[in-house]
Amino acid sequence: EGLPVDISPHDYFGCEIVRIGGDYSLQFPVQMIEETDRYRIYTDTNGATRKELQTADGWTPYWLAFKIKNRDDWYRLKAHATYNPSRISKGIVDTYLSARAEEKFITYSVHACFHPTWHKIGMENMLIWMLEDSEFITDMFATHTQLVIDLYEGIKALGIAYDAAWLSDDLGYRNAPLISPEMYHDLVMPYHKRLCDHFAQDGLKTILHSDGNVGPLIPYFLEAGFAALHPLEAKAGLNVRDLKPTYGDRLTLFGNIDVRQLASGQEAIEAEIRTKFEAAKPGGGYIYHSDHSVPNDVSFENYLFTMEMIKKYGTYD
Repeated sequence: EGLPVDISPHDYFGCEIVRIGGDYSLQFPVQMIEETDRYRIYTDTNGATRKELQTADGWTPYWLAFKIKNRDDWYRLKAHATYNPSRISKGIVDTYLSARAEEKFITYSVHACFHPTWHKIGMENMLIWMLEDSEFITDMFATHTQLVIDLYEGIKALGIAYDAAWLSDDLGYRNAPLISPEMYHDLVMPYHKRLCDHFAQDGLKTILHSDGNVGPLIPYFLEAGFAALHPLEAKAGLNVRDLKPTYGDRLTLFGNIDVRQLASGQEAIEAEIRTKFEAAKPGGGYIYHSDHSVPNDVSFENYLFTMEMIKKYGTYD
């Protein structure tokens, strides 16, 4: 569509954030079970069996089975969730030095505890056990949290200094959070807070990425210590026009530009950027981003126009 072949969209559009992390899986070897031109079935690094379907956008995964089926399995395999130097890629220092030379904003980027835990045991299983055996699940949360901290310290020991931390933990679906605010407060927030507190010791603020409608959880995100929330999914009902008056003095709002509008033509794009920037700009504390991954129906031409509108409406007099 016009993007030069010798440059990535990341570089072409001047993306300013570089996310650097490591391996926080259980480090089981990947084993292919079956592969066709339409799908593949394999066991992943958490020991889970996945079926992935080939689509126009890549691979769509579905979890079939899990190595960890109960509390006993977890305690037997728990040692796989501890730190070792192999979790840090050999090229990490070169990546860091290149990003520093380009004056990028470098974040320690990993998943927090909720998302990686269901990858090990299944979403439905995790939600049931959070109700019926919370001690089991919080032990998994605590173990992963310690691994994230140890990995951070291991990377720091190589001479890498971060500008912020970026924690991903998808806690919302389209209409509401996946768990109640009370359950978040009691079972998840202590581990989010532990991570935010640890990074704060090095003067770092922590960004939380969580898709879906996480609006009811935002007061607890603030209590945990998060400084920014991304991507503020418009398709899930979040709106920076509402969030700015309520949280704008305490939370950096990061995203909320509806990708459906980016696919709808220049008039819709300009209206989306203009009206949301007008709400978000006063006093600062807003970072442009789409409200989720930019899909294939957003043309190169439309995204170029989007960047023009960001410059037009995103500058201060």
